[in-house]
Amino acid sequence: MAAAQENDVERSVPTAETSSIEPSDDLEKLGRQRPACFKSGLQEIGFLVSIFGSNLIAEFLIGGFNVLLPTLQNQERFSSTAPSAAAWTWPSNVFSLVAGAFLLPVGRLADLYGGRVVYLGGLVWLFFWALVGGFSANYVMLVVIRALQGLGASAFLPAGINLMGKMYRPGPRKNTVFSLYGGCAPFGFFIGILLAGVSARFLYWGWFSWIASIAMAVLSVISWFCVPVDEAPPEREHLTMDWWGCATSVSALILTVYAVTESSKSGWQSPGIIVPFILGLALLGAFIYVEARVAKDPILPLSIFSTKDIGPLFVALFLAYGSFGIYLFYASFYIEKVLHIDPLLTALWFAPLAGGGLTIALLGGFTLHLLPGTALLALSCSGFIVCNLLLALAPEDPNYWAWIFPAMISATIGIDIMYNVSNIFITTNVAKTQQGLAGGCINGLLFVGMSFFLGWADLATASRAEFGLRESFKTSLFLGVGLGGVAALIVLVFIKIGKAESDLTLEESAAQEQGGNDEDKQS
Repeated sequence: MAAAQENDVERSVPTAETSSIEPSDDLEKLGRQRPACFKSGLQEIGFLVSIFGSNLIAEFLIGGFNVLLPTLQNQERFSSTAPSAAAWTWPSNVFSLVAGAFLLPVGRLADLYGGRVVYLGGLVWLFFWALVGGFSANYVMLVVIRALQGLGASAFLPAGINLMGKMYRPGPRKNTVFSLYGGCAPFGFFIGILLAGVSARFLYWGWFSWIASIAMAVLSVISWFCVPVDEAPPEREHLTMDWWGCATSVSALILTVYAVTESSKSGWQSPGIIVPFILGLALLGAFIYVEARVAKDPILPLSIFSTKDIGPLFVALFLAYGSFGIYLFYASFYIEKVLHIDPLLTALWFAPLAGGGLTIALLGGFTLHLLPGTALLALSCSGFIVCNLLLALAPEDPNYWAWIFPAMISATIGIDIMYNVSNIFITTNVAKTQQGLAGGCINGLLFVGMSFFLGWADLATASRAEFGLRESFKTSLFLGVGLGGVAALIVLVFIKIGKAESDLTLEESAAQEQGGNDEDKQS
């Protein structure tokens, strides 16, 4: 596997910007400069507004929709067409599931055809389906449109990371950009909750979806003018689409998560649950076989796992994001259903997610090159543990400042630090031709982790339904505590990530090593 990774790097032809790097160059200065692909500072600002805004809207549609669910459940046209009361996990879960399932295939498209075209396509796609979403007439239409919206996110999220990963070299500027990008996630989540609360209280609920559509239209126009055309390196011509890998990975994820989610309603003894689950596991095994033995250009090359610490990091991210997903979903329902808080006030209770996210994002650019990544990841995992634990142990009538506020702060510490550190580490340690793959892995672990463990949390909640909502929700929150704890253990024992300092890119390091080998041969 190490040899495969070396071949990937050796095929990379350094660009004009990177081929001139010499050992004597001031890497710290290079790490702070504006990338040469931007003709002006204004273009870079427009680019970042678009990239940050796309991440914000994705989280807007995930977080805010949870607040809308109680309102939709009370409307006859939705409640009468829903298969059961327990089926309301799907309108929330299906967006993340579809987005996560298609991230790797669409990430390959970004590597094949360039990040710009896939990114713009994803923005336009989501604009259309967010517009249609506000007109949903029944439960089935709502779920289908939410799934189609997730497909748009699966395009622009990895493509956005593809573009940033290729344009920004390791250093403080990249740290700042990725920190702000990560900070948009909790901010978008809060804005989604706030506008969902406003829509449910004062407007028609469909305005929540139409606001997202308007935002995507604006971002599409900005992107057309400000997103540079990413250059096509010669090595991209050798890439092909791994259709077997696409088919097996997408099917495996959808079937497995479907079975886990539906098991809380039908039970594991039902053929409609056990058959999809077994098929999902079989297809997951087929995917691994295809990637290792069959595919010429696998969408998930096993060589990526030869990068030190990346395997344990992927496992830790999967568990940690599952913990975060449980908190997001059950915090909304706990506050509204158990504490009987108005949707608009519920939105305001989530305000620390936004404020904390922006604070951590601003500090990240100044601290990520000073503090070890392992310590930051451990701090992040502690945030996931604390936010779930506080909500699970809260009394029947909790004081907001003693219980809810610190839980929100802990949640934003968890997601922001985890997302920022992992993004920088992964994009820095893969070749430019694999930045789409990096984006697919980063967001795939986020969305699939949230969807997969939310299904298990739903099962845990159903198992305690006889004890009432509060007790059943606590069971799921304790599951979130456990996931965060296991993730922390993996980080402390198996992951050693240093500071995110200014450094050579992977291609530059390979070029210098090759140059040194040539000199040795000549001597």
